[in-house]
Amino acid sequence: MRRRRRLLAWAVGVVSVLALFPDAARADNPVVQHIYTADPAPMVHNGRMYVYTGRDEDGSTTFTMREWRVFSSTDMVNWTDHGVPMNLGTFAWADANAWAGHTIERNGKFYWYVPVRRRGGGMAIGVGVSDSPTGPFRDAIGRPLVENGEIDPHAFIDDSGQAYLYWGNPNLWYVRLNADMISFSGSPTRIPLTTAGFGTRTGHPTRTTLYEEAPWVYKRDGLYYMIFAAQCCSEFIAYSTAPSPTGPWTYRGTVMPTQGSSFTNHPGIVDFKGGSYFFYHNGALPGGGGYTRSVAIEKFTYNGDGTIPGLTMTSTGPPPADSLNPYVRQEAETIAWGSGIETEPASEGGVNIGSLQNGDYTKVRNVAFGAGASSFTARVASATAGGTIEVRLGGVTGTVVGRCAVPNTGGWQTWRSVTCPVSGASGNQDVFLRYTGGSGYLFNVNWWQFSAAPGVVPDDRTPDFLPRG
Repeated sequence: MRRRRRLLAWAVGVVSVLALFPDAARADNPVVQHIYTADPAPMVHNGRMYVYTGRDEDGSTTFTMREWRVFSSTDMVNWTDHGVPMNLGTFAWADANAWAGHTIERNGKFYWYVPVRRRGGGMAIGVGVSDSPTGPFRDAIGRPLVENGEIDPHAFIDDSGQAYLYWGNPNLWYVRLNADMISFSGSPTRIPLTTAGFGTRTGHPTRTTLYEEAPWVYKRDGLYYMIFAAQCCSEFIAYSTAPSPTGPWTYRGTVMPTQGSSFTNHPGIVDFKGGSYFFYHNGALPGGGGYTRSVAIEKFTYNGDGTIPGLTMTSTGPPPADSLNPYVRQEAETIAWGSGIETEPASEGGVNIGSLQNGDYTKVRNVAFGAGASSFTARVASATAGGTIEVRLGGVTGTVVGRCAVPNTGGWQTWRSVTCPVSGASGNQDVFLRYTGGSGYLFNVNWWQFSAAPGVVPDDRTPDFLPRG
């Protein structure tokens, strides 16, 4: 088990803030708090939202990035950490810069296009492929797909079935991908960066338009949208539209102005469960900034004429798009907000939370208990004296409805299930699992599940990923 304390000041600070101001518990942006994440690429698959991110190393003073991460949610507020399905080692020909990529599904396979530095060369775009949205991913072709020193790939499949790959900084390029998604026809085409298409940049004689990087293309109501990071530095998010996926593009204005402590931003827009969501990154976590960024989300509604409204960064994020069912097994790394935790691979498969010390906690939003729960079970492991899981409602200092004792199980990956009675958990609640005990590291948690009170018919929805026996 790794024994590093990430964002310790954040953990201490948040516990103190929540104790003084319980309403702060509603602040759930950024959506991941235990590591720095950047460059979000959302994808909807089988009723689940996935977001593929880069990972900024702690304390970075440049873009120090060695791996990519995946998180997913069914409700837009509780996010499951799926670990590290791809890293620089996936590409034997690359040696640095696991930068901003994009994942798309076709014919049951998932393709992750990423910019990396070729050994002894410049930036190139590789392709990872997997049979699962959560990986693991492997190098699809053993070499770069395209290589012209530019970055930020984004894939789009039009209604006709034709796939495109866009990328570029300082230019903007596309190729028509073949049906296999790992080759292309023709040569890369450079999209003309005109002021009519991409706005006017002032004070930069060699870059006269606002386009900087991070293109994201999608189609809505017959119109093609391209959102992108504009101007540098600091960047804001702008967009253009076109009648076809190759243009001509018309500049439409600002989506999100320059805000926050990160001098870059990186957009993605998708629809999910009847809502539209804008993904971006900021530097909102303690220690955050231009090289230690964090993914955040805002929900929005298009204007009546199809234009995108102006958006601002918030600490609240979107409201729940669904409820969470406590009567099926839930991964411990499914979190709306976490304080003091880390995640790591679990010996039983998937990921567990760990490095838990006295007072650390995880929050899960909008848990649908219905008429009530009778017990709580958690899968735990400890190489020390263990501790207690306090089940609280409404806040980290909220009402205690159950306490589960965690013993020494014989090792940090030696797992045992513990169960305790629960009383008073009914209706829809925000649940805080607070981890208490002596000094040092206490225990790990792999998953948890409530049992319904006698006579209660539980929701039969089950998670559609990482089933466990």
